Amino acid sequence: MMLSHTNLATGIPSSKVKYSRLSSTDDGYIDLQFNKTPKIPYKSIALAIVLFLIGAFLIIIVSPPAVRPHQQRGGRPAVPVLILGILVFLPGFNYLHITYYASKGYCGYSYDDIPDFDD
Repeated sequence: MMLSHTNLATGIPSSKVKYSRLSSTDDGYIDLQFNKTPKIPYKSIALAIVLFLIGAFLIIIVSPPAVRPHQQRGGRPAVPVLILGILVFLPGFNYLHITYYASKGYCGYSYDDIPDFDD
């Protein structure tokens, strides 16, 4: 009695599995395997919008007291908030910049350049 091998995934004996040979002109690749549908990171884009708006708000509100001459305690306390506004504004602007150009399809820009929180 000869034992037959069984495919563990499907439970089909290996003697009943049908195989077909690839055509001789096919090199084993198809174009569809290299085409990716862009996965848009909506959460990251929303965070970029929030960072952009908070940073812009802090810069606009705090910059006039920070740059005017020191009159009656007006200039120095606003400088750290201005720096914080710039540090929040820059990443938001950068990711919105990438998002805009990726949505327009410019070469060199893709949604893969934006970190995703869904992982």
